[in-house]
Amino acid sequence: MSIAVSARPVSHPLKAPFRISRGVKTAADVVEVIAEADGHVGRGESVPYARYGESVDSVLAQLAPALSAADPEAGRAALPPGAARNALDLALWDLSARRTGISVAEATSLPIPTDLVTAVTISLDTPEAMEAAARAVADAPLIKIKLSAQDPAARLRAVAAAAPNSRFIVDPNEGWTFDILRELKPLLADLPIALIEQPLPAGQDQALEGWDPPFTVCADESVHVGGDLAALRGRYQAVNLKLDKTGGLTEALALLKAARALDFQVMTGCMVASSLGVAPALHLGGASDFADLDGPWWLAVDHPGGLRVRRGRITPPAPGFWGDGKRAEGLCL
Repeated sequence: MSIAVSARPVSHPLKAPFRISRGVKTAADVVEVIAEADGHVGRGESVPYARYGESVDSVLAQLAPALSAADPEAGRAALPPGAARNALDLALWDLSARRTGISVAEATSLPIPTDLVTAVTISLDTPEAMEAAARAVADAPLIKIKLSAQDPAARLRAVAAAAPNSRFIVDPNEGWTFDILRELKPLLADLPIALIEQPLPAGQDQALEGWDPPFTVCADESVHVGGDLAALRGRYQAVNLKLDKTGGLTEALALLKAARALDFQVMTGCMVASSLGVAPALHLGGASDFADLDGPWWLAVDHPGGLRVRRGRITPPAPGFWGDGKRAEGLCL
């Protein structure tokens, strides 16, 4: 069987600026990979991330040898974890489902939940703006709060006051010091905190060694693949699994299994991406303790038939969108 593979850059404007401690974005700049064989077409999407030294151009350059390889699956194996391998891996999974009629859910024994609670993210802003944003999604069971080192307590209090019935994931994106974390401990202990996500820069995880907080601390930037887990024991109690970090669903499945074997809680997350990039993660979200898959919710316009996020819950895409082995009738991906 001959597989033809191509890639292209796509930019999805956001409905509002998305700010974190490292910067702001106004569009989801992604790479789409299309794999074709025997009249079937598989698709995958990834988000190149500057934090990991990636750009759209660098990912396209990484993909070039795999796209011209006689065996794209061998090309996939030659790629390191990251956005390039993710887009190719997802396209090959989708193509396999369409060719064989065996869905990804059947192949992995991980069905897509029909109604999954997802975190809804409050972008970093002034306390007043974050309070207003939280009030608008106060019916969501789980809210993620993006923070920095600049007056995090005021922002936490503002969001908590606006959404009194929600639980919170607090995410400084490596923006705190251990002193800030320790100083905020009493306030955090008084709030309904589900997770504190990657408070310290990756590489400074040793500061958490032996610390016993009254909340769960989750690694994000510090974990990409299963081999990273051993160093996180005794420092983190949970890990954030993202397809763009693992380099696709194949490695993500291995990471999920390894994390469970080491008694880590698992959150399945995503970058700000379209439904094409996030739909594959639904298979993992249903097997995780937490899901943070609201990426498409930030887009001004998503793919027709994509995921829907309403009241903090995510519903699957239309039949034929990705990975179910059905034809994408009427869907323009």
